[in-house]
Amino acid sequence: MRAQLLDGSANDVLETVRQLGFLQIDPISTVATPQHLVLWSRLGPFDVGELDRLLWQERKLFEWGALIRPIEDYPLILARMRRKRTGRYAWERRGTEFLQKNAAFRRYVLRELERRGPLFARELDDTSVRTWKSAGWYGNRNVTVMLELLERRGQLAIVGRSGGHRLWDLAERWFPEVDVPPLEEAERLLEEKRWRALGVRLARNGSWEAHPDADAGRVPARLTFLSPFDRLIHNRDRAEALFGFNYRLEMYVPKAKRQYGYYVLPILRGDRLIGRIDPVFDRKTSVLRVQSVHWEPGVKPVSLDRPLRLAPSTTARNRIRPRAPSACRSTRRRRTSRMPSASTRATTTRVPAIRLGRRCSCASPRSSPRSTASLSLLASARSRRSCTSSLRETASSP
Repeated sequence: MRAQLLDGSANDVLETVRQLGFLQIDPISTVATPQHLVLWSRLGPFDVGELDRLLWQERKLFEWGALIRPIEDYPLILARMRRKRTGRYAWERRGTEFLQKNAAFRRYVLRELERRGPLFARELDDTSVRTWKSAGWYGNRNVTVMLELLERRGQLAIVGRSGGHRLWDLAERWFPEVDVPPLEEAERLLEEKRWRALGVRLARNGSWEAHPDADAGRVPARLTFLSPFDRLIHNRDRAEALFGFNYRLEMYVPKAKRQYGYYVLPILRGDRLIGRIDPVFDRKTSVLRVQSVHWEPGVKPVSLDRPLRLAPSTTARNRIRPRAPSACRSTRRRRTSRMPSASTRATTTRVPAIRLGRRCSCASPRSSPRSTASLSLLASARSRRSCTSSLRETASSP
């Protein structure tokens, strides 16, 4: 818990990301996006604009492969980017084949980004040829496939976001020049960072091995909720072995077959996972609804009032005006509540209009999709084009 900063010792966004190693990005935001929820679980209410500033202005963090990492790790990740593709995996073979058969499209993308970048994917024409069928995640978004393949290989960088849309540019215009270690050394250092962040790991003999820097001190009885993507429980088998907590994300399970709910969050108190909660934030009505609460066997129910009032969806320097559920008593000056013990009883908390920090807002379909922050970033990036060297194609294999 201490290694994961779930003991209340986290102080700021940057140091939290450095300690955790990375944040996973996902667009699902039933309550808040995973990257924000993971930070909230450790920091409590925080300015999400700080994460954007660290990424796009100060560049102390960077995004790669749907993960946010500290910039100090960039040389290690660059070693991964430049590794030789062996074709060991089917997805790797598909990517290599796509690049080989779309060499002209690849040159077009790089040329347009050099000349006009940074750009959104929709600003590039699709002249590609799909080399495999996809009826799922990508569909016909071949431009996105090309951009992500080039990002994976270190030629492109994500330099901003607007309404969830990624802004792309040449990596050489965004990242600093660094010395790249051998891949084997990079992997060793990344594994060491991962072990330190998790606190313990499974040794080859099947026993748990604590990191030398791990602190076994007492963990305060702090109450919070965890994202399904939180590293403490991301490895479901590890979570069950360490905490006896069987957790599965039922988002893709048919509603009638779900055991707990659509997007259930584990409830952490001190060093114990004591239950799970199924909250949903309705952004149209500004209502945070708790569909259900499920306690672990033998756990005495506790009040969840405080973490609910401080949840990311309900905090942006706004005060909450709760509507007390039937099981609660409330007054204008003082409010106390006890969560109902029945796992299926729902509570509803009404909150004022919510604005999650100072993120770039997504424009309406009829207007330009670029926010003011993105336009500022574009102007700054494009003003540097004249003093940037011409595109240098990497000599490594695709």
